[in-house]
Amino acid sequence: MPLLIVILGIILLFLLIAVFKLNAFISFIIVCLLVGIFQGMPLETIIPSIQKGIGSTLGFLVLILGLGAMLGKLVADSGAAQRITSKLVDSFGVKYIQWAVVIAGFIVGIPMFYTVGFVILIPLVFTVAAATNLPLIYVGLPMLASLSVTHGFLPPHPAPTAIAGMFNASIGKTLMYGTIVAIPAIVIAGPLFSRTIKNIKATPLPEFYNPVLLKEEEMPKMGISVITALLPVILIGFSTLLDYILPLDFPFRNLLVFIGNPAMAMLISVLVAIYTLGLARGKKMTEVMSSVSSSIASITMVLLIIAGAGALKQILVDSGVSDYIGELLRDSSISPLLLAWIIATIIRVCIGSATVAGLTAAGIVLPLVSGTGVKPELMVLAIGSGSLMLSHVNDGGFWLFKEYFNLSVKETLSTWTVMETMVGVIGIIGVLILNLFV
Repeated sequence: MPLLIVILGIILLFLLIAVFKLNAFISFIIVCLLVGIFQGMPLETIIPSIQKGIGSTLGFLVLILGLGAMLGKLVADSGAAQRITSKLVDSFGVKYIQWAVVIAGFIVGIPMFYTVGFVILIPLVFTVAAATNLPLIYVGLPMLASLSVTHGFLPPHPAPTAIAGMFNASIGKTLMYGTIVAIPAIVIAGPLFSRTIKNIKATPLPEFYNPVLLKEEEMPKMGISVITALLPVILIGFSTLLDYILPLDFPFRNLLVFIGNPAMAMLISVLVAIYTLGLARGKKMTEVMSSVSSSIASITMVLLIIAGAGALKQILVDSGVSDYIGELLRDSSISPLLLAWIIATIIRVCIGSATVAGLTAAGIVLPLVSGTGVKPELMVLAIGSGSLMLSHVNDGGFWLFKEYFNLSVKETLSTWTVMETMVGVIGIIGVLILNLFV
């Protein structure tokens, strides 16, 4: 019965948004209330659960999306994005531009949360598409495939790192095996899949790229452009590395780790960009702040929609859906790798959050793998693959992609959801093949 209620709730969410055209945030709240009631949650706990889901989701995202939007706007308006784009096109050529964004997405995605990487790289993707006259999906989907795979498969992302700890898996081996599995998943779900999409014309939010091509002398130098645009990556990556190699009693260790916190790194990067891409180029502070303010106005509904997805996730967790799914599959006799993938997939479809799906699935299958001889690193990757499957309307990433690319729900399902599903399927195939050799 709990699974049926979840399925009916998701169908209702589809109908309210896609058929009745009701605002997505309002739709999420309505479905949260109904699912909570029919799952038997006490009435007095439903609203606090919704508030908890919104708070836990936005507590991180407000800082990251807000500061990321500011940085993206400054990079776009100053001409820095155009400068970087020109260099990418010159280096790779228009013919191979997809591989440029794939590499950028993978490098940026390893040390950074998915959302952070998204908001940093998406203005560059918009500018690449505008400068080359290539379809936005053709340019953007390969980059997002890279980001998504690193988020689901590779430490130091939260879910893979936490799951590796639960299974006593080696972080180094998980990273190595994960990279092996990630490469075919990215190539097939990114560049190859995006070339098959013909009839979907995405249009970026105008706030995040500058359609006016600037003259050579109007753009900042290449070095300043790259360092400013990728400063969050540099700070987070450097801090993550130091966190692993520095002894616990190193005098400035806590400060260095603090600077690499994604929110702190984004704040520092925005302040640097205000100077390097604004004040240092002769702009007045009022002009720079006007640009910053306009960037925030465009993401308010994005934040609300993602908050709604977070609320639904929390209702499903608090009502015990994940525990119910675990009990259904606990006595199965199939391969632990495949079982872990299936459980993670089901929880992902029902709850939406890849991180929650991964951690919940790990907790369910942990007692089942002792004595099976399965490599713990492969269990991490199997769960990670399942946690990316079938992203749809209850996933914040779905709405992030939909809103930034100005797509309909149907178009998002046929692009983003298919891409995520391909990543998940190719991931588990790669894990099962690796299992034959390691």
